[in-house]
Amino acid sequence: MRGLRPVRCQRRPRLADVDDVRLTALVKGHVQGVGFRWWTRARALELGLTGSATNRQDGRVEVVAEGAETACRVLLELLASGPGRVHAVVERWGPARGESGFVER
Repeated sequence: MRGLRPVRCQRRPRLADVDDVRLTALVKGHVQGVGFRWWTRARALELGLTGSATNRQDGRVEVVAEGAETACRVLLELLASGPGRVHAVVERWGPARGESGFVER
């Protein structure tokens, strides 16, 4: 055992850190004034996501979510069945930008 040195292991990044994505979803329908943003925030926090849910002047809700791609895809599916009447969800994907928390705007 003489002459052997301890080997230092580097901490590997979590898989979620490496694969974090940014989902931007525009939700169209009767989605304002029905608790949609609050509901979206609750689902996003349950999934460990960060971002925001914002009412737009044209009546849509814009959802920005960052985190593991799998969690973002689950949220995307949930958005179609949220409160109110959802007619369409348009999605856009990109790299995460480092959002923190999840806010309703």
